[in-house]
Parts: sequence; C-alpha cells; structure tokens
Amino acid sequence: MTGTTRSSNGLDDRRKRLLFRCWHRGTREMDLILGRFADAEIANLSDGELTELETLLEESDPDLYAAITGDKVLPPDVTGTLFARIRAYPIADRDV
Repeated sequence: MTGTTRSSNGLDDRRKRLLFRCWHRGTREMDLILGRFADAEIANLSDGELTELETLLEESDPDLYAAITGDKVLPPDVTGTLFARIRAYPIADRDV
C-alpha cells in the first residue's frame, strides 16, 4: 500500500484534517501506521478519541515510532486507549 484508500467524502472537517495529518507525517513508516489506522477507523472515532488522536499527532515521528515499536515509553496523557488500538492495528498488507 502506498497511500490512503479512503475518500474523505462524507467526513466532517475535523476528521478530514486528521486523516490528512495521519497520511502526511514526515516519515513513511508513520504515514503507513497512522494512515492505515485512520483509513479504517476515522469515521467511527468519538470526539474524545479524536482529541486523543490530535494529542498523539503532536509527538515527533521518532518518539511516536519508538513508542509504537515498544522502544520508548511516552507519557500516560499521550498513550491512552486509542494509542493501544493503534499499536495493535495490523500494519502489514492484508493481501500478502
């Protein structure tokens, strides 16, 4: 997969902005991790989860990637339940 598979049609402005930010992080690894998660889940996230995602996106790519791979621990206010869902989300192509 090289990019989003989800159209932003039908999403409110906040979700559109977050979907874009998840696919345009600055490092390809984080684009794929966060972008794939956002493609699948963005429409169903609650307002609280959207806020949690916005907070998570404020972290630098190296720190966030290290936390997702288990090499670094981020503060608890950043690593809530949404972070756990992102970490558990399959990042490999399903077609492989």
